[in-house]
Amino acid sequence: MNSRALTGKRVLVPRGKKNASAFSAIVEEFGGIPVEVPLLEFRPVENRSDIAPILTSLHTYDWLIFTSDVTVETFFSMVGVNLDKSRVKIAVIGEKTEEALLKRGISVDFKPEHYVAESFVKEFSPYVNEGERLLIPKGNLARDYIAQFFKEKGHIVDEIIIYETYFPEDSKEKLLYLLRNRKLDVLPFTSPSTIEHFMSIVTTYDLFEQMKECIVATIGPVSKRKCEQLGLTVHVCPKIYTSYEMMSAIAQYMMKKEKIGG
Repeated sequence: MNSRALTGKRVLVPRGKKNASAFSAIVEEFGGIPVEVPLLEFRPVENRSDIAPILTSLHTYDWLIFTSDVTVETFFSMVGVNLDKSRVKIAVIGEKTEEALLKRGISVDFKPEHYVAESFVKEFSPYVNEGERLLIPKGNLARDYIAQFFKEKGHIVDEIIIYETYFPEDSKEKLLYLLRNRKLDVLPFTSPSTIEHFMSIVTTYDLFEQMKECIVATIGPVSKRKCEQLGLTVHVCPKIYTSYEMMSAIAQYMMKKEKIGG
């Protein structure tokens, strides 16, 4: 495959400031021009009164489930690294989540083949024994699919909201300018929240016509469904749910499009 298939194409980089550079590097690898507009940022919750008792009783849980690297970062900023791995096992969704733990010298006991909640529960279920307790730290917009699944199986599951997701004000202004002036060619979305924030600008300022020629990609099926719910046609959704595979799939789509004359 031509690794420079995105040459000259302006590609939205929706990641927060901390993770934007890695995403931009992938865009450049395929020849694209990264346009960084953080569509979501994260901040720890201010009121931690309901979190504190849980954080001091981590030893009572059998499994800790992390669904993102942001969750890992925020969680350990609250509890430090005093985690007794001889007592608590760790399950994760995604490579970046695992990497965030390995950087802290913490090994992972379970990682699914497919990085979505629906696949996770099917693959993880055989590893959870009767009577075991699960703890899921999460963001304020995260789904409760995993928790509900295991509660229905009779397990004790606690969820704690440890961070909030928000749409930075300066990003709203930048995105408005870029859309109005048709300065984006490819829109790769990495989560339902990035789509909701993006579409809030599109709908508020009626910019559907301005993004008509854009190629829309999503990192996985959950984001794809969110796009479709909000009226967007998704052109690309990779089989492996990572940023690199998404960009690779976009490049393949572009090449195919060029071959058949657009």
